[in-house]
Amino acid sequence: MLYRPFEKRLNTELGKHELHRAQWTIIYYLENFNPATLVELSNYQGVEKPTITRTVGQLEELGYVEHVRGKDKREKRMQLTEAGKQLYQDVRETVDAYEVEILRGISEEDLKTAIRVMDDIRKNITQSGDGEVGTSET
Repeated sequence: MLYRPFEKRLNTELGKHELHRAQWTIIYYLENFNPATLVELSNYQGVEKPTITRTVGQLEELGYVEHVRGKDKREKRMQLTEAGKQLYQDVRETVDAYEVEILRGISEEDLKTAIRVMDDIRKNITQSGDGEVGTSET
């Protein structure tokens, strides 16, 4: 119930920069964990490599990401261009303002608890292997 309204509003905010969430996630990752392979990006987003390849291709066409040579010549690594780094800074301001707005009235303690609980739920989902959380029978 939280995901859809959050995603819709985030895409509205990102639309101010002519981006959508999947593109922003790649830009965010490259800014913070630069450079990265397509496999690393797909693992981070939890999507298949062809999906990442398409999204990275769009960002490349826009001039925000570029290929760089890895240690292994066959390894395809991506990094932000100077335009991509500037875009990150601009979008970061928009996202920060959005986060402040949606977290208004929530105490620091409650926020830390929510983050911890959501992380525990994510771990439970990913540990189950098939994406289904087990149920206990009583």
